[in-house]
Amino acid sequence: MTTPSLPAQQPPAQRLDQQFPNQQLSARAFPRLSALGSPLIVILLALLLALFLPTLSSRQPLLAADQKGKPYALIAGTVWGPDDRPVYGVLVKIRRATDKAKKTRWQVNSDHMGEFAQRVPTGEADYVLSADLKGFKTVDGRPLRLVKEVTVHIYQDEREDTGLHLTVDEAGVPGTAAAGP
Repeated sequence: MTTPSLPAQQPPAQRLDQQFPNQQLSARAFPRLSALGSPLIVILLALLLALFLPTLSSRQPLLAADQKGKPYALIAGTVWGPDDRPVYGVLVKIRRATDKAKKTRWQVNSDHMGEFAQRVPTGEADYVLSADLKGFKTVDGRPLRLVKEVTVHIYQDEREDTGLHLTVDEAGVPGTAAAGP
C-alpha cells in the first residue's frame, strides 16, 4: 500500500539581507506604510478628513447667510382634475397681473400629489396662475381645460395656498355640442 505523496514544502522565508547579501539595506530603504502602523487607519483618517473638510471651510457661513437673508413669498397650490383627484405633470404658468397675458415669468410642474410651489419676490402684488394642458385628456379621450385663471394676492413674505381646477372641455370634442333649435 502506497501513501500519497505530500507536496514539497517551501523553505522558510529569508530576510531581505540574507536574500541580497551584497547590498546594504537600511531601515530607510523600506519605510513602513504609515507612521501610525496600519494602512487601514490612514485610509479611515483620510475619509474622515474628506467628510469634515467642507464644514471647516470659511465660505460656508457666507452662503448660508445669503440664502437666509433674502426674503421671498411662496405661491403653493394643487391641480385638481374633473374627478376631484390631484393631477400629475401639469405645467402651471405664473405671471404678474400687470404683465401681458402672454408673458409668463415662472413655470412649474405639478408633482405626483398634484402640488406645486414657486418662490416670488416679496412686496404687494397680484399674480395670475394658469395651466398649460396640451396633451392632457381624460381616460376616455376627452380634452381638459382650466375652469378659470386664478389670481393670488401677495402682501409681503408669506405663503399663499390656492388650487387650480380642471374640467372636461365639451366644446373641444366633436359631436358633443348641444343641438341648436
